[in-house]
Amino acid sequence: MLTGLDGDVDTVLGLDSGANDYVTKPFRLSVLLARLRAQIHQHEMSEDASCTVGPYIFRPAIKVLQRHDGRKDISLSEKENAILKHLSRAGDTVVSCETLYADIWDYSSGLMTHALQTHIYRLRQKIEENPSKPHILVSEQGEYRLVR
Repeated sequence: MLTGLDGDVDTVLGLDSGANDYVTKPFRLSVLLARLRAQIHQHEMSEDASCTVGPYIFRPAIKVLQRHDGRKDISLSEKENAILKHLSRAGDTVVSCETLYADIWDYSSGLMTHALQTHIYRLRQKIEENPSKPHILVSEQGEYRLVR
């Protein structure tokens, strides 16, 4: 909320009515931009954020990949959703198996199983045109990343 009302009561009413932030005039542009960046970052890390994954729109809040061509949505399991969420937040950076095991399964490095590879295989069956030659969920030297 951007307003000229700067009293404590006004701030409380604004925030209680649903505003994510309350900025009063006059304001410094650098402070406003920093607040906007913080709000964008908070949204991107939330379950409500969606992103493009290959030819799909990934909606982690409802565990679905929506197709751009209007065909049936792809439902995701809890772990498939968690893997895609982690990889999508990593951007173009590759993510190690150890990191995925630690963050998704809460395994220490000595307790890795084939669970990740099984879920990656199932995801590729769902999203890749040719799962044996993946173009969306790729592996690079034992690490994984999403190609947007």
